[in-house]
Amino acid sequence: MARTWILLLLAALAVSACGNSSNPFDGDEATDDSGGGDDDGSGIDSDRELPPGTSSPDPDDSIFRREAQNDEGGGYVSGVSYNSGSDTFIVDGLAFDGDNEYTRVVAPFGSLGGYALYEGAVTYEDTETGNAISQLLHRAIYGVSTSGNTEFAIARSGGYVPYGFGGFIYQRNGSVTLPTNGQATYSGGYGGLRVFEGSSGIEYSQGDMTVDIDFEDFNTGAGVKGEITNRRVYAADGTDVTSDITTALDATALPTLTFVVEPGVADSNGEISGSVVSYSQNEGVAEDYETGTYYAILSEGDKDTVNADEIVGIIVMTSDDPRVDGRVVQETGGFILYR
Repeated sequence: MARTWILLLLAALAVSACGNSSNPFDGDEATDDSGGGDDDGSGIDSDRELPPGTSSPDPDDSIFRREAQNDEGGGYVSGVSYNSGSDTFIVDGLAFDGDNEYTRVVAPFGSLGGYALYEGAVTYEDTETGNAISQLLHRAIYGVSTSGNTEFAIARSGGYVPYGFGGFIYQRNGSVTLPTNGQATYSGGYGGLRVFEGSSGIEYSQGDMTVDIDFEDFNTGAGVKGEITNRRVYAADGTDVTSDITTALDATALPTLTFVVEPGVADSNGEISGSVVSYSQNEGVAEDYETGTYYAILSEGDKDTVNADEIVGIIVMTSDDPRVDGRVVQETGGFILYR
């Protein structure tokens, strides 16, 4: 099967590191990402600890970021490829996911927050005997903006008792012109995958998301605030389990997830990274329920008269599962928002 694979170099998968100036997404819907940025698989020097990817980011060039490998199984997605003709999604780097080709989930829903949901094969045939080999549960989400200038992909496995292996990639295909004054608001959908520390299995999540940016203040970089509301959680079979969680939290709805407003989260290349948190009530006292990190990139979109009219990003957060004592939830979600 002839495909061009664009692989990110991973320390555990390569003998030596070398430069890679290619787009980590491969597919006929990707746009030209040529530019002066030097992409490689190593980390970058940043106070905000941005994920590895483009080592010399620039507002005039494309930028990609991928999840770094960690002790919890993250960062093992080494390449992705989308085929619009068959609506299939190729994920490389994860064991026991069939032939790496993920098919579109069509029932009970085919998207989360407006982004396409894919599943790995259930069995794989022994190449010598023809016997069926059971595969581990894998799911992937792929999002691309209406302009094609921003994309993200997330893959996670629910086949392990710890979190299991997976990864994410997000990127800007082109440049951005950042405003120097005023404020802007962005909105769109959010879709995520939830895996567990303490049990196998996978859940889905979605919600409505907004991000507001003050391009004038803080003086050390733009101020950013954001939130995800109307959040829902679904079991792997599509059953809505939101009420199970809210009942355990003694709440009427899932808490709103918010960006922590703080200086130094944005830079002149259009990259943003900061903290997220949501709160639950314990005898009338607010306490942290979910905590994590968001990563995002501003981009030009398809509005010729509006600068920086798209945002693509990823959120990774953890929480204690109120339904099961001792179980921790890791949620990884993606978003593409429009100004």
